[in-house]
Amino acid sequence: MMFNALELKVPPLALVFLFGALMWLVSAYSVLTVALPWRSAVAFICCAAGLAIALAGVVAFRRAKTTVNPLTPEATTTMVTSGIYRFTRNPMYLGFLLVLAGWAMYLSNVLAFALLPLFVWHMNRFQILPEERALGAKFSDAFTAYKCTVRRWL
Repeated sequence: MMFNALELKVPPLALVFLFGALMWLVSAYSVLTVALPWRSAVAFICCAAGLAIALAGVVAFRRAKTTVNPLTPEATTTMVTSGIYRFTRNPMYLGFLLVLAGWAMYLSNVLAFALLPLFVWHMNRFQILPEERALGAKFSDAFTAYKCTVRRWL
């Protein structure tokens, strides 16, 4: 299938920049801007929380001495289930989503917010599902048990 060719091809960080640019573009040419109280403060808090969560995921991978490269999940040497991974199976992607939510808040545009579910769908379909297939093949029952106890996003 054509869609399968997109699996694990675009680095998630590149997608964050792409979606951030799209959000800016739609907000620059749209009249759907809304006044949001404390938008700068809320945007900063969302971005800071997102960066902290994503960084916690990277640190956990580094401590476990496993790959952080999202394009080669089959190179994973250890299944990380401690630290931030007790609460979310994808803290780096959750962090990216929070950064984009903060950016949408800062832009205060309805269409910018509307792109957030598209980011989640893309990450689920083309990044997370292929990663989960690779981890399931590599760690079998342990990964299945982990999936039953920790949610994909939150």
